[in-house]
Amino acid sequence: MKIAMMGTGLFAEPTFEALLASPHPVVGLVTQPDRAIGETRGSTRQTGKGMKEIAHANNVPVYQPESINTPEGIAQLSAWNADLLVVAAYGQILARDVLEAVPMGGINVHASLLPKYRGAAPIHWAIYHGEKETGVTIIRMSTALDAGDMLAQEAIPIGPDDTSGDMEARLGPLGARMALDTIAKLEAGEAHGVKQDKSQVTKAPKLTKEHGLIDWSRTAAQVGNQIHAMQPWPTAYTYLHRPNQAPMRLILFRASPIAQSESSGIRPGAVFADGAKPQTLCVECGFDEAGRPTILQIADLQPAGKKRMSSGDFLRGVTIQTGMYLGPEKP
Repeated sequence: MKIAMMGTGLFAEPTFEALLASPHPVVGLVTQPDRAIGETRGSTRQTGKGMKEIAHANNVPVYQPESINTPEGIAQLSAWNADLLVVAAYGQILARDVLEAVPMGGINVHASLLPKYRGAAPIHWAIYHGEKETGVTIIRMSTALDAGDMLAQEAIPIGPDDTSGDMEARLGPLGARMALDTIAKLEAGEAHGVKQDKSQVTKAPKLTKEHGLIDWSRTAAQVGNQIHAMQPWPTAYTYLHRPNQAPMRLILFRASPIAQSESSGIRPGAVFADGAKPQTLCVECGFDEAGRPTILQIADLQPAGKKRMSSGDFLRGVTIQTGMYLGPEKP
């Protein structure tokens, strides 16, 4: 079976490499255009070896259109004479004419337990909402966003400290194995699709930098989930407000909820240093069901203009005083 691959980023790379190592000829790769360094980033996708670089190393033709849904894109797919499209994190909804340009249509390797988290950032939103597991679903492609019949699905747990980057690195190889298994079933006529339950559909829209701004009125668990979800992009951030000084922008990398024993109960966003050695930075968050403020302990952070550091190292250079708090740049 001749295959055309469509994909971008770290999640797609294992599937592409697995196809290249399989008996199936890979006749072409469609991937996103190269972006200039410093260009505004609009994708959460990490890059490993690089899809284009993998293709060149294996003598696979590469096509990088701004949109595949054009007469030129359809002509290129037709010229490759592929039997099946395999898509993973490509970043475009395919028009009907694109899917019909290939005899067997396409399958999509999607990083969620569909029908939950349809959209561009399924891993991130699963972590953000505190899900305990996520996974990969292989679907027959349709013209609606991630709405096709499910051909296979497997789940894996999300750990309390897992970031979106961590989960993407684990889900990519899982998706590769499932894609090969599904192709084998398609060849054997044993692939049977299951309709998605429309009542269970949730969305995973594309992230922006603004999604990283922390609202400290949310609970410590919710804020911790946000911090991990926004790694490696767009990153979670806040501003430290100090008397008679400009707000200091902080990127937060790792954090965990702790008991309320040292809470001052002043306000969400109020900061204090715990009494342990080395000290760590703690932040009061929103109230729990009993009306008590929840507390988040910051493990790693990065002040503006400096390197990533532990909160203990940060506190060696910044003395926490009463009235200091975290919040948006402009109160």
